Amino acid sequence: MLYRLLALTEIGWRQRVANNSFFVVIEGIDGAGKTSIARELCNILRQTLGENVLLTEEPHNESLMGAEIRSALRRERELRPVELAQAFALNRSSHLKSVIECHLQKKQAVVICDRYLLSSLVYQTRDDITMEDIYQLNRWARSPDLTIVLNVSAHIAYQRMDERSKSARELFENDLPTRLKKYCAGIEMLREEGQRIIEICGDGELSDVIHDVLGALEEGAPPWLRIQPPLLLA
Repeated sequence: MLYRLLALTEIGWRQRVANNSFFVVIEGIDGAGKTSIARELCNILRQTLGENVLLTEEPHNESLMGAEIRSALRRERELRPVELAQAFALNRSSHLKSVIECHLQKKQAVVICDRYLLSSLVYQTRDDITMEDIYQLNRWARSPDLTIVLNVSAHIAYQRMDERSKSARELFENDLPTRLKKYCAGIEMLREEGQRIIEICGDGELSDVIHDVLGALEEGAPPWLRIQPPLLLA
């Protein structure tokens, strides 16, 4: 099933180039502020592009295996590491086919995705499952046009998570220093594969971080997606 998606994504890529669409991913450890930044970026871009801007996330609840993954992350059910990695790959294939690729077929469409392949490389590796294993499992997946990584310290991330929720942390929300090291390794791997990744500091206030994100988009986006001066934050 996964390899069948390779042909579908190649078709989608040709359509995307013809339609001048753009696929951007927001990444970072838990507590980095990804969701807030993705939402704010979506709101800003919709001021000029309207409904041509789609905000989505992974794991994608409505796609294949979405409910099972969320249940495992909340520790409500147990999946072996290899089963969880396979579930994420199946969820991604369904998400790409039914949501992302469909939207990118539109003229001058933008998809903003909260987490994607880089998160799989970071969170699904184990002693018996290497980062290369995870990459090969997802090798067919479309590469984003731009990935923006929000770098934050473990201290700031833990502080934000504690402010956000007093309930028990999800499966991957502990041991952030290890996750930070894996992010560095994952970024290096994807850059070697030719993916465009821009890292920015996410420690500051939302307004400061979104300003830097818009700057990264200015650097990495096509001319039709360049933010007009009135929309740039001071």
